Amino acid sequence: MLKQRIITALILLPIALCGFFLLSGAGFALFIGFVVTLGAWEWARLAGFNAQPARVGYAALVAVLLFVLNLLPGLAPWVLGVAMIWWVAATYLVLTYPASSERWASVAGKLVIGLLILLPAWQGLVLIKQWPLGNWLILAVMVLVWGADIGAYFSGKAFGKRKLAPKVSPGKSWEGVYGGLVASLMITLVVGLLRHWSASELLFGLLGAAVVVFISVVGDLTESMFKRQSGIKDSSNLLPGHGGVLDRIDSLTAAIPVFAVLLWAANWGAM
Repeated sequence: MLKQRIITALILLPIALCGFFLLSGAGFALFIGFVVTLGAWEWARLAGFNAQPARVGYAALVAVLLFVLNLLPGLAPWVLGVAMIWWVAATYLVLTYPASSERWASVAGKLVIGLLILLPAWQGLVLIKQWPLGNWLILAVMVLVWGADIGAYFSGKAFGKRKLAPKVSPGKSWEGVYGGLVASLMITLVVGLLRHWSASELLFGLLGAAVVVFISVVGDLTESMFKRQSGIKDSSNLLPGHGGVLDRIDSLTAAIPVFAVLLWAANWGAM
């Protein structure tokens, strides 16, 4: 398994880096759209579609919606606004699982939720890419989430006692969340000092980083909740040793639209 993980990572990493940082405009939107469409194909399975035609049909629907969003950039504020509402709701659903499953257990409900997760993630990345320092901002949200994941892993291993959401993901602990938060805040503090942020900018940056980290945890737990409900361990086996696309981007699907809204609030760009 470790050998598979390493080989897959060595193949995918340069492709991902080139796609994220060398492409721009329509090429970037198409690249991210391809990743999101694969995620939609996987999500259809979580929603209860086992037959390939149905899963491909849902993925095609998502691809069409992405094309429409690309043609109508004025919808971006609405898409990201809906995402903010959804992730607040998702926090409640995760914290109250399994009782909350009554609200979304239908196939239709799961399919709609898939749109609420996938479309804003694409929209957020496309929007961020267009702003000044777009590549650095995309790297920033990834580093925040990855830093939180690494900090949570080691902190959880060393100090984890209180379960975060035992009915959703028994392995995660509050101590892990705190460790991930500290790691991301330290990264933000170092960047702020190196870039000579003012006190108010540094405070906003630290608060924003905390929000992004917490919502990334919700994104991770949300996919875990749907996988547990469906009795599925991995979203697919597209990535040998890593599971599926959704298993790799679940935290980012939540973090990216929230990060985009925070950047807009800080006047990094205009929607």
